[in-house]
Amino acid sequence: LDTLEKWVTEIFSEIPNNGLPKPSFGHLTQPFDTPEFHKLYRVVPIRKVHSLTITWALPPQEQYYRVKPLHYISWLVGHEGKGSVLSFLRKKFWALALYGGNGETGFEQNSTYSIFSISVTLTDEGYKHFYEVAHVVFQYVKMLQKRGPDQRIWEEIQKIEANEFHYQEQTDPVDYVENLCENMQLFQKEDFLTGDQLLFEYKPEV
Repeated sequence: LDTLEKWVTEIFSEIPNNGLPKPSFGHLTQPFDTPEFHKLYRVVPIRKVHSLTITWALPPQEQYYRVKPLHYISWLVGHEGKGSVLSFLRKKFWALALYGGNGETGFEQNSTYSIFSISVTLTDEGYKHFYEVAHVVFQYVKMLQKRGPDQRIWEEIQKIEANEFHYQEQTDPVDYVENLCENMQLFQKEDFLTGDQLLFEYKPEV
């Protein structure tokens, strides 16, 4: 560690600090408030696959990284057990797979907006009924909204993510450093190592 610290100091100490604040684009609200939004787009695929993707543009969520509300919602939406959206759609032979969430890339989550998407891989029969499939997805989201957050489920996700963090395989050092450098732009100092993976605080209002 002493050697590494010496190298880092030698290499990076000459880089000038211009004292400028981190740029923020938070004043640019509702970037997708255009006439083209709230519409259905049909795209002809290259592969023979039917996919229905529903996308919401939300207010920026990155400041809630200790709560991870989008992760909580994606966990419920992506659930595949009894009573789930996918279970219902499979029984009707309308869908093969379903996933939802936010990729936490700069495009999907930044200081202007956060994107949340639900994507359903449809069967040929499901493609014929894609309006009904979309309706089922919206019904499920509406049910979650009415029911409100559940602390037991949030704590279950928290434990699973903590286990995955503690028993994760060693990653490539270059990728690890790159990930940490990105985390330094997003999280408080004490959360550089854990902020992108762990859930810290249950706040139902968020």
